[in-house]
Amino acid sequence: MSHPAEPASQPSVLNVRAILFDMDGTLVDSTAIVEQVWLEFAERYGLDFNEILRTSHGVQAGDTVRRYAPAGADFEALTAELGEMERSRTDGVIALPGAEALLARLPDDAIALVTSADRILADIRMQAAGLAMPSTTVTAESVTRGKPHPEGYLKAAALLGADPADVVVFEDAPAGIAAARAAGMRTIVVGDAGGELEPGMWRIPDYSSVTVTAVTDDDGGHLLTLTL
Repeated sequence: MSHPAEPASQPSVLNVRAILFDMDGTLVDSTAIVEQVWLEFAERYGLDFNEILRTSHGVQAGDTVRRYAPAGADFEALTAELGEMERSRTDGVIALPGAEALLARLPDDAIALVTSADRILADIRMQAAGLAMPSTTVTAESVTRGKPHPEGYLKAAALLGADPADVVVFEDAPAGIAAARAAGMRTIVVGDAGGELEPGMWRIPDYSSVTVTAVTDDDGGHLLTLTL
C-alpha cells in the first residue's frame, strides 16, 4: 500500500538591511590548514589536540594560545609564529559551494566580513578561495574583544548603518554564533556545528540553494530578501 508523500517544508524567507559573514568555515573551507597548524602546536607542547580543535574554531588565535600554551611561554611570539604558518599555507583553501555567486549578487555596501583572522590572513584566504573581499571588514585588529564577544558584529553593523535587528549573520562556529546572538542578530548556521537551533536561527549546508533579491530604497539603503 502506498502512502502519500509528506509535504515539502516551505523555504524560509528573511528580509534584512545588511548581511554579515564570518570567513573560515562559513565562506572559505580552510579546515585542513587550520587543523594542521593546531596539531603542530599541540604536539610541540604535549597538548590535547582534539580539545584545542573543539574550542579554537572561530576564536582569535591569540586567545587560544593564551588558553593552552604552558606558563612562561611567549604568547605574542607564539601567536605570530602560528599566524605566519597559516599565512604561508593555502593548499586546499576553497570557497563553499554557492558562496561566490551569492556574494556577487549582494550590494557591496550592505555586506561585511567579520572574522577572527587578521587582515593579512583574511586577504590571503579570500583570494585563494577566489572570493571578492567586501569593502567593509572587521578583522582581529579591529576589535579589543574577539568572538564570542559581540563587538565585531556590532561594529560591522554600525559601519553599514544598520540596526542589529535588521541584520542577519552567516556563521559556522559556536563562538561566532554566540557573538551574533549576543549582538541581537538573526543567525544562519552554515554546516552542522553550533548545536540546537533557537528562535531566530536557521541552518543551511552551504549556499547552493540560497537566493537573494535586493531593492534600493529612496534613501539609498537596501532591502535584501533571502530565501533559504
